[in-house]
Amino acid sequence: MPPSLTFRAPARVNLLGEHTDYTGGLVLPMAVPFHTAATITPTTDDAYTFTSTTFSTSRSIATSDRSPATDDWSDYPIGVLRELQLLGIEPPPFALHLEGNVPFGAGLSSSASVEVASCLAMLAHAGATLPPAELALLCQRAENNFVHSPCGIMDQFAITSARAGHALLLNTRDLTFEHLPMNTGDLAHTQIVVCNSGVRHSIADGDGGYAQRRAESELGQAVLLAHIPTVRYLGEATLDQLESVRHLMPDAAFRRCRHLISDNARVRLARQAMFAGDPIALGRLMLEGHVSERDDFQCSCPEIDLLVDTAIQLPGCYGARLTGGGFGGCTVNLVDRTQATTFANSLKQAYKSTLNRTAETYLSEAADGALALSG
Repeated sequence: MPPSLTFRAPARVNLLGEHTDYTGGLVLPMAVPFHTAATITPTTDDAYTFTSTTFSTSRSIATSDRSPATDDWSDYPIGVLRELQLLGIEPPPFALHLEGNVPFGAGLSSSASVEVASCLAMLAHAGATLPPAELALLCQRAENNFVHSPCGIMDQFAITSARAGHALLLNTRDLTFEHLPMNTGDLAHTQIVVCNSGVRHSIADGDGGYAQRRAESELGQAVLLAHIPTVRYLGEATLDQLESVRHLMPDAAFRRCRHLISDNARVRLARQAMFAGDPIALGRLMLEGHVSERDDFQCSCPEIDLLVDTAIQLPGCYGARLTGGGFGGCTVNLVDRTQATTFANSLKQAYKSTLNRTAETYLSEAADGALALSG
């Protein structure tokens, strides 16, 4: 019998371009050195079995099973399996075991990390391959269609295509991308500090937050497309064009679109700042992005706002913002490398003393995307 195979997929943090990935916009994520490892072992029992060191439950389904999601952690790898089957890829019976250290509900894309690692393992077990972009799209479909989480493409694409030492500028309209250096000029002397607020978030929990924001954004985009023929998608619209049709859409839709259009512009400016190695300019853009998320997209929360407001007052911090889907999760901070540890400790202490809540901080480097550990 063939040996077990293991594949690893990182987590991701987004520097700029939040919520832009479902309206054809620009995003600027990077992989961070948390990971999910998926180990797949051939079996002879005509079943697929899913286990995890993180969750106590396990799940086993017949190879012919096509039942819907059950609101269990295993829905994510099973959703990937379903999409592979729709492509005519039928893996032989297996046991898939997942382990890792990506914080769940923290906005670091634990779900996409599970999906990508699982997909690589199942593909290898089936003797099949997919190009990175197709693999990312398959994992997005699994989350959209099986888990019923309305995520965009950023998380899966970043996890499959990231490069160490770089952020990934992705045009979500056509999936063209480039790797932007995190190690040029003065930017080489900075470090990313991720801070987990401890406020758990989910984009699949049906609470209306993420899904409502997405619906409002798409409503505003539809108005723009209907009345300005030169605009093909929100990602290429301007604020002046949005203002010209403001009276035709609800205020919420206008504000969501104003965030998305301005964040696309910030990503373009961030590209210039990164090639120039300018942490001051990049940090300023990150903070502006947070203000836009807080006020226009309205996806922040008091705990996150406190972390950002505190961070930008601490020595060595160039910029800070909410990262991920919002309504909790993590902040991402651009900090002078020599002060990163002190910054992280001070931020945790301030959070504890003000809200009596415990925050976790992680000093991160830009990591490589998904890879095979064995096989």
